[in-house]
Amino acid sequence: MSRAVLSLGSNLGDRIGYLRLAVDGLGDAVVAVSPVYETAPWGVTDQPHFLNAVCVVDDPARDEWDWLRAGQALEREAERVREQRWGPRTLDVDVVTVDDVRSDDPDLLLPHPGTPSRASVLVPWCDIELDAVLPGHGSVADLRAALPADELVGVRRRDDLRLP
Repeated sequence: MSRAVLSLGSNLGDRIGYLRLAVDGLGDAVVAVSPVYETAPWGVTDQPHFLNAVCVVDDPARDEWDWLRAGQALEREAERVREQRWGPRTLDVDVVTVDDVRSDDPDLLLPHPGTPSRASVLVPWCDIELDAVLPGHGSVADLRAALPADELVGVRRRDDLRLP
């Protein structure tokens, strides 16, 4: 069994279209998809707001590297260009966790190192798995509750936008 949590983000072009491309591209492996959130940019703040979602996927034939390659293939399909770290992008697919796998490989850090402090991941993840645990960090709900209030201010649920 290979169960993964993937974080999806887009802040260029047809943002919701790119998130839909990702969910559709993951196909039958998709177990759950969070609501869509609009979030302020993180890192490089002089760029458009993001649409973010989290999805849980499961495929016994895939390991953590397969999930990374699947995410990268979806980013290529969305014609993502990597010009600036944390810069604008058509589609970003981050592998947040895969089962209880830990990796310090620079190409695939698991769990994803930014997760414990990112409202753009924790908030939507709590919507679909309130009892989720981030390996090595504890309860996702507790991590979300520990976020500073100013981190949560820039996270707005978009009930007018839906993913498959």
